[in-house]
Amino acid sequence: MRIIAGKWRSTALAQVGKGDAVAHLRPTSDRVRESLFSMLTHLGVINDARVLDLFAGTGALALEAVSRGAHAGVLVENGRVAQRLISQNLDKLRCRDQVQVLGMDATKLGPVSGDPFDLVFLDPPYGKSMGQAALNAAFKGGWLAPDATIVWEESTPMQAPDGFDLRDHRRYGDTYVTVLDYVG
Repeated sequence: MRIIAGKWRSTALAQVGKGDAVAHLRPTSDRVRESLFSMLTHLGVINDARVLDLFAGTGALALEAVSRGAHAGVLVENGRVAQRLISQNLDKLRCRDQVQVLGMDATKLGPVSGDPFDLVFLDPPYGKSMGQAALNAAFKGGWLAPDATIVWEESTPMQAPDGFDLRDHRRYGDTYVTVLDYVG
């Protein structure tokens, strides 16, 4: 796994192997990230964005966004294995001034302490309805900027809940990416 483009292009990230089922780590493949970021670049939602990565895993999605011009990132992850991998990646990229890690449950965010986020990655453990709970917590806690873009990765296509418009659905093998716009 590596950063695909931007200032950290081709930098290898900490190795997860085939993932960690116990820790619910299944990194988004380079191919899926490349397609996803091509779409996000076309939509013009990366440059200067404040990025929130819920269920961050290795942090690869937010780190890719920062590499491509996002202003800053906050990674929410409560798994110890994933937090260790994120820490290794932040050290490797020397980006602790741009990227913050919150060791907490993404489904229990509470009120935001700072500016809301323009681009949100939501990559929960598949099939556990945790994505819906985390999106609801982000909404209720004021974590979403007006017109925020949400990129939701799951094993099935997701429907747009109240307050969100469906922008796109994409399928990559057994992974579905749903792109939503927050409309308040």
